[in-house]
Amino acid sequence: MRLNTLKPAVGARKDRVRVGRGIGSGLGKTAGRGHKGQYARTGKGKVKPGFEGGQMPLQRRLPKVGFRSKLKKDVSEVLLYQLDSLKADVIDFDVLKAAGLVETRASRAKIVKKGELKRAVKLKGVAATAGAKAAIEAAGGSLE
Repeated sequence: MRLNTLKPAVGARKDRVRVGRGIGSGLGKTAGRGHKGQYARTGKGKVKPGFEGGQMPLQRRLPKVGFRSKLKKDVSEVLLYQLDSLKADVIDFDVLKAAGLVETRASRAKIVKKGELKRAVKLKGVAATAGAKAAIEAAGGSLE
C-alpha cells in the first residue's frame, strides 16, 4: 500500500449536486429555488435567525417570564459533608472563606444538604436549606 493509491471507501463520498445545468438534470431553470420570492433571489435569501418575513417573531410574541436575580452570584454553596473537614466548632462566613470552601467574589454562603454531618457544629451568620438545617440539628448542632 502506498500513499498515492489511497482512496476513500466506495460510497463514502458523494458528488455535489450541480444545479442550474439544464432541463435534463432535474434541477434546471429555477435550480430548485421555486418561482420568485425572497429565496429565489441571488444574495437576498439570507435573513437573520428568527425573522419571519415581517410577521411578529415568535420570541417577541411570547410573554416575558421570570427575572434573573442580581444577588444570586453573591451566594456561594457549601455542601454539608464539607463541614466535617473544618476544625472549628463555631462556623461563620470567615471560617468558610479561610478554608477555601467559598468563592472569593461571594459575600454570603448557604449550606446545602449533600452527604452527612458526623459531628455537632454551630453555624453563625450562614444560611442553610431546610434539609441541611434538619441534618445539622440531628447531629447535635445549631444555627444562629
